[in-house]
Amino acid sequence: MTAKNHNAPLINWSVIGLVGYWLTWWLAKFLILEPLAKMVPKHSMMEMALTQLPVVCAVAACVLIRKKLISSVSAS
Repeated sequence: MTAKNHNAPLINWSVIGLVGYWLTWWLAKFLILEPLAKMVPKHSMMEMALTQLPVVCAVAACVLIRKKLISSVSAS
């Protein structure tokens, strides 16, 4: 919706957001979650909370990507 509101290319913004989300999710999973998951016991609440960490990182990346895309359109 943001791309539509700013008259920007819809497909480009969608692909950039999707790639940014998935790339960040996978990086967070392998670089942050895997090492931390080995430190906590299996079937614990902490393990459940840790499994949400890649999602939080990916959403934060999407917010930053969105801000960057909006600023690039505003500058033009």
